[in-house]
Amino acid sequence: MPNIFSYQSAEIDWCEGNFEHSAIIAEYYNTISNVGFFVLSPLLLYLNRQYRQHRPVPLYIISGLLLCVGLFSVYFHMTLSYVGQLLDELSILWTLAVAYSFWLPKTYFPRCIKSRKHFFWLTGITTVVSTLMSFVKPAVNAYALNCIAFHLLYLMWRELKKCNDKRVHRMAAVMVLWWVLAISSWISDRWLCGLWQAIGFPYLHSFWHVLIAISLLYCFPLVIYFDVRNEMPPFKPKLGYWPSDSWPVVVPYIALEEPLKQC
Repeated sequence: MPNIFSYQSAEIDWCEGNFEHSAIIAEYYNTISNVGFFVLSPLLLYLNRQYRQHRPVPLYIISGLLLCVGLFSVYFHMTLSYVGQLLDELSILWTLAVAYSFWLPKTYFPRCIKSRKHFFWLTGITTVVSTLMSFVKPAVNAYALNCIAFHLLYLMWRELKKCNDKRVHRMAAVMVLWWVLAISSWISDRWLCGLWQAIGFPYLHSFWHVLIAISLLYCFPLVIYFDVRNEMPPFKPKLGYWPSDSWPVVVPYIALEEPLKQC
């Protein structure tokens, strides 16, 4: 049995050729394409600073976990080690778990759950069990994690039905478009590797890293928008774009508007 820390001990090997561009980096482009996660985390904190002032804990934890996702993905694709594979997948699992714990609207809690605190316990226990199960067949983990996206899309659809702001609907549509491009790249790299190698372009997994980071740039402001509307009734969420609405390439964020007090 190979050492679980050794190079190429993982159960998964992506389409990109190994050690073609570096003697120490197994999958060169799959490694460097994770730069988006290191940009996403500070941007999330900086642009949504008004929300951060009122709800610092979820935003700081999520931002820290996004850095872990990027770091562990770099380690995995650099080494293709068994430990790297598990760290990559489990960092995503725990990021999703924390996001559910803090941001799932109470209306979607199971009937037996009466408070956010109880939901924390439920999510924590479920995540610990899922973490232990992930060691059974690590090759299946990535498919299971991607399936969670469909539940997130369902929740987004439910929340959008309550929202009349056309700008928010457009942002959600853009997020879904980037996600479709991302997941298509992931599936193509996994299932059509022979085709991409035959035409000399086995790099679609690196596109997945870039495209999913862009999708998350739209996803998190959308989640924050709904959180403000559901959990922070004194405030009204307002969608903004940085650096300006008039720029061709923009990053969305959420500002908070406090309603005027009546005399």
